[in-house]
Amino acid sequence: MSISMREIAKLAGVSSATVSRVINGSELVTEETASRIRKIIADVNFVPNTSAIHLKHGKSQIYGIIIPDLTNPFFTELVKMFEELLVENEQELLVANTDFASTRLQRSLRRMLLRRVDGVAILTSEHEAAALESLVQNRIPVVTTDHYKSACGISDIIIDFPGGIAQMVAHLKKLGHRKLGFIGGTEGLETSRVRRESFMDAIVNQGLTSRSEWMVTGNYRIDGGSVAMKGILSQKEKPTAIITANDLTAIGAMRAAYDKGLRIPDDISIAGCDDIEMSDIVYPPLTTLRISRREYAGMLFEALRETAKDLSKPGPQFRLPMSLVVRRSTGKAPSDRKPARKSATRRGR
Repeated sequence: MSISMREIAKLAGVSSATVSRVINGSELVTEETASRIRKIIADVNFVPNTSAIHLKHGKSQIYGIIIPDLTNPFFTELVKMFEELLVENEQELLVANTDFASTRLQRSLRRMLLRRVDGVAILTSEHEAAALESLVQNRIPVVTTDHYKSACGISDIIIDFPGGIAQMVAHLKKLGHRKLGFIGGTEGLETSRVRRESFMDAIVNQGLTSRSEWMVTGNYRIDGGSVAMKGILSQKEKPTAIITANDLTAIGAMRAAYDKGLRIPDDISIAGCDDIEMSDIVYPPLTTLRISRREYAGMLFEALRETAKDLSKPGPQFRLPMSLVVRRSTGKAPSDRKPARKSATRRGR
């Protein structure tokens, strides 16, 4: 049987207003009285009408996050850390997955509007300006990733792909690689364009070589990486190292290389991007570019809170660095390797 706030007040010997103040965390109630009320609430398992409380204060205490691929461990790890931050601040998280489809993004945005979320983190590349404006017009702050544009009520987190991929290219150059290939992300996405252009700029700046047939499109998933790698390996002349748009793509590329009988990194080096947990488990462990999910989640939270302070102004921009993590999937270029020493043949006794 449910119990009302009025009955809680009667049990505590206070007014309903005092009970309400305790539920809302007001400091206008003495600690002794507040403790007594909290104990009664716990004893009778009272659940306050949070919808009414939030309506009164104009806040839902819910944030939304829209991601492109729920099956990608990078995003599930990020969502987990973002939710941990919200829970620490007594807020909840509404998660939506677009599967890289703009129609699903539109439905997700409508859900966010209906729930009157306090802010939305949009981590997909298929969004349009009009969709973002609909949120801001409803007084909902927005943070995007790699949107590269400033607008009122919208903040942006720019991941330093140019700097990160330049680090990876320099690492491979140091190992003697001169012919590099690249497996990108889904065609038509802004993040795919940025990663591909970052690779092209890096090899030009460092005096290395690539060819159009060595720069192919994947889909940010294992199957796409495998198919793309098979295409590269079918060429008469092949690169000695491959950089991929994310770790799942790299894992698919590794599988295709193994299917061709190649040894990693003896015959070909493969590198990823993201540093998901799986990258340290595959064999050989994957050299990759780390994007700190904890730092990323913190930036999302800070960006939404800062932007909410004044929706009439463009929100802040944050830059998220990438760091090189060297493991065993990259090694010296085949031409730079010393030939294996032949074991001495034992003669008679």
